Amino acid sequence: MDAKLKETILNPIFKGNPITVLVLGICSSLAVTVTLKGALVMALSVIVVTGISSLILSLLRNTIPGRVRIIVQLVVVAMMVILVDQILKSFEATYAIDKQLSVYIGLIITNCIVMGRIEAFALGNKPWPSFLDGIANGAGYGMILLIVAFFRELLGSGTLFGVDILGRLGYVPNNLVILPPFALILLGCIVSVQRSTQKDLQEK
Repeated sequence: MDAKLKETILNPIFKGNPITVLVLGICSSLAVTVTLKGALVMALSVIVVTGISSLILSLLRNTIPGRVRIIVQLVVVAMMVILVDQILKSFEATYAIDKQLSVYIGLIITNCIVMGRIEAFALGNKPWPSFLDGIANGAGYGMILLIVAFFRELLGSGTLFGVDILGRLGYVPNNLVILPPFALILLGCIVSVQRSTQKDLQEK
């Protein structure tokens, strides 16, 4: 694999993670990480929207007039968000999760990661790298969501994906963990670990 393409895929997941490094998508990471199911669906939704929106806008990049660039981006992203939302509503297995996530699926259109990657990468690069960049940034976002959701559901409800794990051991769920402030504490811990292991992120 080309070194530049490899960097495009790996950087957003680890060294340049959109949540822990760029501090984007924080609001949804606090709101949808109460359960692993919700976090997984949200992560997959953002991956699909970011990847395909970046692909489409990269294909159109040379035909979009500069004065309507943002409007075109919003239309494409909104179209993808609506399609994802309707697909989630179409299946019995995901319908309940879609209702649980409420407005947060629709609010993907305002997610800075989606619009940011279109502006920073897709409008200046070819379709295939743009698609991979969108997928990778969505995956980096999703990875942090799943880590936070893992601890919040396990410690807050004693379950993982709704399956009782700690209850059978006599564990009493800690409702404090389910509250958004604990998600912020977990994010802080993840950021701290990442900055302690990456010298280029450490303040001098």
